[in-house]
Amino acid sequence: MNLRTLLISGVVGMGLLGATVFQARAVTASRPLAPAARPARGTPQGVAAEGRVVTYPGAEVIVGAERTGRLVRVAVEEGQSVTRGQLLAELESDELRASLAEAESQQREAEAELRLAELSLQRRQELAQLKVVSAHELDQATRDVDITRARLETARASVARYRAQLRKTQILAPIAGTVVARHVDAGETVESGSRIATLADLSRLRIEGEADEADVAGLKLGQSVAITSEAYPGRSWDGRVEELADSVTLRKLKPQDPGRPTDTRILAIKVAFAEPTPLRLGTTVELRIRPAEKD
Repeated sequence: MNLRTLLISGVVGMGLLGATVFQARAVTASRPLAPAARPARGTPQGVAAEGRVVTYPGAEVIVGAERTGRLVRVAVEEGQSVTRGQLLAELESDELRASLAEAESQQREAEAELRLAELSLQRRQELAQLKVVSAHELDQATRDVDITRARLETARASVARYRAQLRKTQILAPIAGTVVARHVDAGETVESGSRIATLADLSRLRIEGEADEADVAGLKLGQSVAITSEAYPGRSWDGRVEELADSVTLRKLKPQDPGRPTDTRILAIKVAFAEPTPLRLGTTVELRIRPAEKD
């Protein structure tokens, strides 16, 4: 066999080998990939979840202005403790005070006119019994009393309206708590409904958590919970599950682990603290919900 024959045989052999490899790859590519196994987050040690420190319902409020006006005073600072009814801020009220003073003056005038009209009616009633005045004069005196009473009621309504408007210039704390945010400064003009301050009762905190939908079967009311936070490495606190949602929903909290999907469905849980903690409002925490005791 000469050199030319050997070369031709080698080329043909390499071509057959390449065709075989290509065919094998095509068969492999045509097969469907097996679905990746989803790692279970629930373990014999419990269910892992994320959460955030929040207040109980009604323990955090955003206080707003009830009328438009210029702020002449903001009486609180962030971090300050306040009592219920304490002044937070005050709107300019000079014009309202002047209108109230005028309305109160009109009310006093109407009260004096009513007293005079009632005395006049009483005298006419006495004279009518003596047949000294006519029935028409008596009717006229009665009408004067009715008109004056109506005028007095109008004046009282005006006073009440201005007093109510004046009360709205003073923005008061609806709950006792801590000023966690101050949204305005003195001198600003605010609209009705504008945020003035956010108050929270920091003595009434709990955790709103999210457990993976796959771990729902391992959750029960009253379960013990270990609470940890990156802000306090090496420390943990005890809690308990006090509420479980009736249905699963989409995730709201961003997972701390970037490897966890953000579009999964979760079950919302509420965890009460079983002991005092230094955790602040809004802190993100990790939860390890311990297995429930078997009945």
